[in-house]
Amino acid sequence: MKYVLIALLFLTGCTTVPVSPKFPQVPTQLMEKCSQLEKLHDDTKLSEIAKSVTTNYTLYHECSIKLDAWMEWYELQKQLYESIK
Repeated sequence: MKYVLIALLFLTGCTTVPVSPKFPQVPTQLMEKCSQLEKLHDDTKLSEIAKSVTTNYTLYHECSIKLDAWMEWYELQKQLYESIK
């Protein structure tokens, strides 16, 4: 009886629990969609065209920075995730 109890203690201590890492959640700042670019009408004045071009360039560059940050974050998380496996 004594040996059975000791064997049970040793066997229960040898169980393994599978651990699978979860891929990290995406930061909310990177999930926001880019703003729509302004469209011009046929009868738009030249001064309005200049404002629209400036606004569109700004929106484009903001979106480009966000996309670059997203790709950098994803690559880093992918490397970390693969190093755990």
